[in-house]
Formats: sequence, C-alpha cells, structure tokens
Amino acid sequence: MRVVITGSTGLIGSALVRSLLADGHQVVRLVRASSAHAPGDGSESARWDPAGGVLAKGALDGADAVVHLAGAGIGDRRWTAAYRREIRDSRVHGTHTIARACAASAVPPRVLVSASATGYYGDTGDRITDESGPAGTDFLASVCVEWEAAAGPAREAGIRVVHPRTGLVVSARGGAFGRMLPLFRLGLGGRLGSGDQYWPFISLTDQVAALRFALGTESLSGPVDFTAPHPLTNRAATRALGRALHRPALAPVPSFALRAALGDLATSITNSARVVPTALLKAGFTFRHPHFEQALESVLHDTE
Repeated sequence: MRVVITGSTGLIGSALVRSLLADGHQVVRLVRASSAHAPGDGSESARWDPAGGVLAKGALDGADAVVHLAGAGIGDRRWTAAYRREIRDSRVHGTHTIARACAASAVPPRVLVSASATGYYGDTGDRITDESGPAGTDFLASVCVEWEAAAGPAREAGIRVVHPRTGLVVSARGGAFGRMLPLFRLGLGGRLGSGDQYWPFISLTDQVAALRFALGTESLSGPVDFTAPHPLTNRAATRALGRALHRPALAPVPSFALRAALGDLATSITNSARVVPTALLKAGFTFRHPHFEQALESVLHDTE
C-alpha cells in the first residue's frame, strides 16, 4: 500500500511508520513547513498546513490509505484557555483539512483512519461502555465529538472512515505512560486520586497492529475502541507496576494536589473510563497483550 500519515513523528505515528516500511509499504509523511525534513528511512514527505487548510499539490496522489494522527498533546501543558483552543483547533481544523483533501482527490483513498480518544466517553464510573455508548459532557468529550465530526467530507464522498478511540498507550518510548515510568522506577509512583478510576489501556504493539488491521478490514468503520479487553483501575495498575519493577508504589497523589499541579488536566487523569473494544473483537482482531501485566512485560523487556 501507499499510506499517507500525519503525526508521523509522535509515539504512535513513528511506530506505525517503522512497521509499514519494514513490510515494504510506501509511506508519505505529511509535515508542516516548519518541521519539514528528509526522513532518511525510505519514506517520502510532503508539506501541509493544517490550520490553513492546505496540502501540497499531489500529496495524496496514488494513496491507498490516509492515517491522520496529528494534534496538540493533551498532557504537554497546563490547560489555559489558549491551550484548550489549541487542543481543539489542532484536531478539528487538521481533520477537516485532511477529509476535504481526501474527498477532492481524483482517485480518493479507500480508507481514512482519523484518530480520536476514549475521552469521548467522559467519566463512566464503573459502568462498562463501548462504541455504542454516549458521549460525555466534559471538555475532552466535546473535543472528541467535534474531532470525529470534522471527517464528514470524507464520509460524504464515500470513503470508509475509521475513528480509533485510543486509551492510555503503554510504552516506555513516550506518551503519558512513558513520562510516568521513570517515577515508578525510582519508587516514587503511586495511585492518582482515589485510584478507583478505570484506565482503558493498549500496548504500543497492539495499537500499531490495530491500526494496520483497520486499514485492511472493510467491515470496520466509524468509531472503534483501541483499548485492551481488560481495563483495570488506576490502583490495580499502580500495584502491577510496583510488582513488575520491584519498587514500592506507596506515594498516592491526592486529587487536590493533581488539580493544584495540573489544573483542569487533572480531571482527565481522575476520570474513569471502563471501555472495551467490542468492534475490534467482533471484526476478529487478536490482542497480543490483552492484560495490563502482558503490556508491561513488553515494555520492560523492550519487545514493543
């Protein structure tokens, strides 16, 4: 396949690029002018301006599939009013730009995989939910609703659109988990807030495999939960991390301290989302790491 990818330098995007190139597929990285570079790994690059709604001429020529992963980091900064706008606009405007370009192509790609997140569901407590569940009412949920809706032009053009609603990606290479792991290695980790909130997680290996599965599985469309089938509470995840690293995990971070340090971002950390991957399982996807302990094993032994 010839696959065009945005967000190709992020945790998920870079792993997906490596996987596709290793299997002989052609990869085109869409990069902003300010970050344009010669990849040096056999992939190609083309310019795009997500805020301005512009792609380089011919960027999608011959593309069989487009994977859109770009967006401002959720946990990169405090959620000031300005950064909230950036979180939303980077996703909504970028997705609309990609979807319109796909729809306008002389030969449109067969599939657009356009990222979303389990934040769509808001706080579900201990109630199990899946793709049929309603949207939440908090900031991230509203962003996810607009984010997915922005792919409308591609859907209306008859392109199969898949929205991976991704949970916590378990990897030492980056992302929220990658930032937490050094603290646990030092024995400074602990539950966040009450610890009773469910964490929907997925190993980086399974995330990449699920993206490739979505590219080639015609029966998949619309929202698809990219989470392992056995979500667990933050308290249980903390204990598992402590055991795996042979370190104490006894330093809980109370909710008020999280709010003081992170502001509104703390809400997304202490929200509970007991999400299960009904659509992936129904379509026949097999998880390599269905349990958190298995995902941890892949990280600690660098098999991700």
